[in-house]
Amino acid sequence: MLVGMLRELRKNADEHASKFKSEGFTRFFTMIRLELSDEYFDIIEDHLKEIEFRDGVLISAELGRGNEGGNYLLRKPNPDDRNWFVRVFTRKSPVYSHTLHRRDNAGARTLGELKDIGINRVANAVAQSAEHIDSFFKSLRQELAFYIGCLNLSQQLAQLEEPISFPEPAPSNMRHFSCTGLYDVALALTMKRKVVGNDVNADNKDLMIITGANQGGKSTCLRSVGLAQLMMQCGMFVPAQSYSANLCEGLFTHYKREEDTTMESGKFDEELIRMSDIVDDITPNSMVLFNESFAATNEREGSEIARQITCALLEKHIKVFYVTHMFELANGFYERQMENAIFLRAERKAYGERTFKLMEGKPLQTSYGIDVYHRIFEKDPA
Repeated sequence: MLVGMLRELRKNADEHASKFKSEGFTRFFTMIRLELSDEYFDIIEDHLKEIEFRDGVLISAELGRGNEGGNYLLRKPNPDDRNWFVRVFTRKSPVYSHTLHRRDNAGARTLGELKDIGINRVANAVAQSAEHIDSFFKSLRQELAFYIGCLNLSQQLAQLEEPISFPEPAPSNMRHFSCTGLYDVALALTMKRKVVGNDVNADNKDLMIITGANQGGKSTCLRSVGLAQLMMQCGMFVPAQSYSANLCEGLFTHYKREEDTTMESGKFDEELIRMSDIVDDITPNSMVLFNESFAATNEREGSEIARQITCALLEKHIKVFYVTHMFELANGFYERQMENAIFLRAERKAYGERTFKLMEGKPLQTSYGIDVYHRIFEKDPA
């Protein structure tokens, strides 16, 4: 069964190897052609025919102490190259033989045990070979699962008429981020329809602060950035019309969470503990995504803590994306007129309509939470 699968793999390599350009697949197909040669399959087929033992099993043994058998070895019969006429009419050599009675169960059992002892080494070798090939196919299945997942994802997005593109990565020590039509792939798959994408040009920027109206697409945009970065560094396509960004040494997220049901610590304490864990592992040229972090305390205290943490990260050459409602935090960075910072704001129409698009703009003191209030509590009862 495994040899048949190996033959199929070799056939695919011969037919499709020329269609692959990546270094990994080129090396893989080269290995298949070298290791699974025609000579290899001929040897394997000969071995498999031999261990079917169609002509019986030839085993040698030695007599040990007390005439007890030992050193049982399976022997390969000498090939008989004589023609059939000579084989039929030549006198056979005398042999010592013993024929078991068909009802001699004990003798048959003993003979079977002797046979098992003789073929034990060969059986172990065959088992190890089969296990080795089976392990190879399991590893191949795990590796190819990634590519099959990519194919399935691309088909799903094509059905939703969502664009995909292959990203242009830049070195990790650069600060590069630009995209057109970047969208949250998880949101598109969940809603099963096209979602709004964003165009951003943040080249040479270390800090991106996103503010604006409630439910305006800020957190969705932050997710799209993190997912696109992961997909790019996995060698995948990205959910955007175009996408280019520098590689990062590590990607960390610090999102707000619900209240701790165990009541072991307050919400703000829990945020600081998670931030401390991130600091223990983060390295320069990494990326951190903050979503409403440190808003569990009052705005003045939360803004000051967030400002100090963000500044410390920027000093260590760490890229920061920050979604926040804290005006004091966002405006404080805006007034510093930092050349390495960009400020985006969720767009809101005159009557409170959300477009879910982000545009460059100064942070505002309001997040227009009143729009949400009106939408929920001032609906027409009819």
